Amino acid sequence: MEALLDLDTFARILTEKGFNGYFHTQGAHAGKLKDSISEYLENCKNGKDSLPKEDLLLTGYLQWSGEDKPIVRCNMLVKYLKGKFSLNRMEVARKDQFGQLLKKAELTKLSVISAPSASQAVALVNDEQHQKTDKCPKRFKL
Repeated sequence: MEALLDLDTFARILTEKGFNGYFHTQGAHAGKLKDSISEYLENCKNGKDSLPKEDLLLTGYLQWSGEDKPIVRCNMLVKYLKGKFSLNRMEVARKDQFGQLLKKAELTKLSVISAPSASQAVALVNDEQHQKTDKCPKRFKL
């Protein structure tokens, strides 16, 4: 089992891996990774939110190029135990501009250290459309 990490270390490692965009914790509390989690925990402390019985849900975009282009969205399920965090599962989904799922990848049994970088996660769901072309074109014989 992975050692649980404090919020600063957890956020720093994921930020170094390229997860440096804005996230939502439990569907609200928008902000950078550490700020979003901190705001959520502060609201829990003040009684505005309650701690989940299961994992914390962190949601963010890994790739967004405009409303008319496909997006790549990442959901991280994070175990929170007595002020410490560990990454359990990651879901990366590529959707078209209408919200239709194009491709999805689920990564389980992860740790913060073994998690892919943001660019690797995007590559999991991007379709590489490399078509091999023949080096010599086909010719007609007369």
